[in-house]
Amino acid sequence: MSHSLLILAGDGIGPEVMQQVIRLLGWFERKRGLKFDITEALCGGSAIDVEGAPISDATMKIAASVDAVLLGAVGGPRWDSLAFDQKPERGLLRLRKELGLFANLRPAMVFEALVDASSLKPDLVRGLDIMILRELTGGVYFGEPRGITTLPDGQKRGVNTQVYTTREIERIARVGFELAAKRNGKVHSVEKANVMESGVLWREVVTQVHQAEFSHIELQHMYADNCAMQLVRNPKQFDVIVTDNLFGDLLSDCAAMLTGSLGMLPSASLGAVGPNGKRPAMYEPVHGSAPDIAGRNIANPLATILSLAMAFRLSFNLPEEARQIEEAVKRVLDSGIRTADIYSDGMAKVSTSTMGEAVLREIDRL
Repeated sequence: MSHSLLILAGDGIGPEVMQQVIRLLGWFERKRGLKFDITEALCGGSAIDVEGAPISDATMKIAASVDAVLLGAVGGPRWDSLAFDQKPERGLLRLRKELGLFANLRPAMVFEALVDASSLKPDLVRGLDIMILRELTGGVYFGEPRGITTLPDGQKRGVNTQVYTTREIERIARVGFELAAKRNGKVHSVEKANVMESGVLWREVVTQVHQAEFSHIELQHMYADNCAMQLVRNPKQFDVIVTDNLFGDLLSDCAAMLTGSLGMLPSASLGAVGPNGKRPAMYEPVHGSAPDIAGRNIANPLATILSLAMAFRLSFNLPEEARQIEEAVKRVLDSGIRTADIYSDGMAKVSTSTMGEAVLREIDRL
């Protein structure tokens, strides 16, 4: 059986970290007999430079046909002067919207070897395992009206609209409760119902779904600002956090630093199962393109490698191979090997490619 995969390395450090994933895929083909039908294409600034758009129609057609998309990172200062609708990030937003990737899973897990790399005290983060579920195709990033207009007096006015429908909230709530059922049975639903009508609706709909379908799961409601504070006060109180597009963006980056580095966090963006039984999916590291270190072979590839593990588990039905990747990463970290972002005194500081080689060695041993 061949698994189809579209690889979009993107910009900045994207191509460097993605190269380590390609090496891993090659290892599984050679050593385990797995088959991957891999297509590589452009997205973001690299696509603008070559194809004139953040992502081409041809690439979108491929993305809609494969089992999974694996994305590196997009964007950088060299494209800052472009019009808003032509910026590299529009390629990423188009993928999310047109593939219907409404559920963004961002796990925040602390490896024991990185407990001291967290900005919080070790006792607060040791054993931390949170899943942040972010609604990805609605909310303020897509709502209408939006834009910048010039007022009669010459001032400018910027508008973005926060909007959610019952159906959008129901489907993300169900994913949250289903995830919790396979974890520790606890959901925090996060919004701003105290000041936003969209938050009032969010709380009402999540409560209705809970009462009708998932009453065996513990549900707590929490305001987004309090959730941010609680993440740095007592993060282990959380199991699954389900929230909207904007708050999910902010809270997942906050949670990322609990783990020691953005370079450690993978993510999965999933759509609804179609008539063919396939679920559209895209996997990407949470970190950005980091143009300041691009081309220096010092970026951390582990978030991208762990994103591949998520693809193995959720899209390719390869749970054992996913576990092997995750165990290999754990063993590498336990051995004291570090890239610059997670380095501490006494550890061995290595390059992007050397970190990739270390993961390959550990998988070989497994």
